Amino acid sequence: MLKSICIKTNNIKIINYLLDKLDYISIEHLYVSKLNFKNYQNIILHYKGNDINVFLNSISNLLSSCIIQFYENSLIKHILSNNYFYFTQIEQTQILKLCTETLNTTDMHEVLLRKDSINKSLFEYFTYNKSLFLNGFIDFRLQNYLNLLDLIVDSSVNKFIIDREYIEFINLLRAYINSKNHGLNIVHLVYSNNKSILLDEFKDIIKLEHNILDTKYISDITFSSNDYSLNALLTLLPKQIYIHLINCNEDEFITTLKLIFNDRIFICKDCDICRLYSLEQISKE
Repeated sequence: MLKSICIKTNNIKIINYLLDKLDYISIEHLYVSKLNFKNYQNIILHYKGNDINVFLNSISNLLSSCIIQFYENSLIKHILSNNYFYFTQIEQTQILKLCTETLNTTDMHEVLLRKDSINKSLFEYFTYNKSLFLNGFIDFRLQNYLNLLDLIVDSSVNKFIIDREYIEFINLLRAYINSKNHGLNIVHLVYSNNKSILLDEFKDIIKLEHNILDTKYISDITFSSNDYSLNALLTLLPKQIYIHLINCNEDEFITTLKLIFNDRIFICKDCDICRLYSLEQISKE
């Protein structure tokens, strides 16, 4: 039984990549050659074995890895320029960076999902065709794979917008703080289990105002019950804010406070207040 495949491309890096990988592919009765025709350089594969499915799956898997390595970044750029042309070039570059971070940090299941989508399209194509124009195949035969990339770009665009709004939110509140005189000298914020308690300099609890109409800021970014603590701090405008982390680490809320209040923030993990509230937490457990 003979099965022949011709892969056409003029990209020297891709040709070298495929030839190098084919040298190590473990398929018996596979013969590889490279020929230069008028318009394309061609990698010719002749398989004389009996398991066509194993051969086609191996070649499809190899080409899937090749497409992801050599084309994925440019495909994402194309999606960005076509579907999100209203972003500036600088903004598109920032979104592309988010896409790249997503692709590089995503779990193995997502990587295999993209690769499997390409692999299935290639396997099906080679079942009925002998010659593959690599660029044309990517443009017209990989719609499912392109849809997956489109989802990644869309998610990255949403993250970019949220991050931009977050920065604007921080800058707005920082400008508000800098335009006002400070109020109280010291406020202690006790933070545990994603909840906060405010104490004055005498270590008495500051009652929080839960009426949203009295808030000093408007934002789509919320931190649940900690919104009220943030609003109280913006109302009191303390000169110094001591954050006592009770058996926890800094999270988004604490990071946001540090960005807003900057050098007014002091982090504490071991003082009388820390020990007191740590004991209270243990007693509740």
